[in-house]
Amino acid sequence: MQIKPSANIRQNYNEIADLCRETGEPVYLTKNGEGDLVVMDIESFQRRGRMLKLREELLAAEEDRLAGREGVTLDELDAELERVIAEVEHEEKASL
Repeated sequence: MQIKPSANIRQNYNEIADLCRETGEPVYLTKNGEGDLVVMDIESFQRRGRMLKLREELLAAEEDRLAGREGVTLDELDAELERVIAEVEHEEKASL
């Protein structure tokens, strides 16, 4: 986790942008010593959004299973997880 003062974004935008891209991690900006903003590169933001969506879908599927509703088979779930993982790995390689 990187923490920088918010004034740094104005003075060192390129440095912060490069840091976000290189690490794939968010940079936390502070103002007057307090947390203010989080900055991250767009690819990491989109990847995080896809992973959150997948987690929501998995949670919904588990809730359906516990409620006795029919869902997908384990083989179908495994294939979908492999597809998503391969997509994320491909995007990570493409961003390098």
